[in-house]
Amino acid sequence: MPMSSLLKLPPLCVDTDVVNTFSAVWELGQVTEHNRQEIKSALLYGNLTKEEHIVIDRLIHAVKRGWIRLS
Repeated sequence: MPMSSLLKLPPLCVDTDVVNTFSAVWELGQVTEHNRQEIKSALLYGNLTKEEHIVIDRLIHAVKRGWIRLS
């Protein structure tokens, strides 16, 4: 079953690297090492918006719930 049918997320009105990473992770159903590095860099060096923080929180929640796995 595709991830999109399990959980409907409200659309985000921003188009950033964090949002693009979120989309790729959600579609694939797993967080790759490259994705983790992108998120880490964004958190450490980026000037993130509130929406980008929400996106990262959603990813963490999805991993905790088992909807997305780490690879």
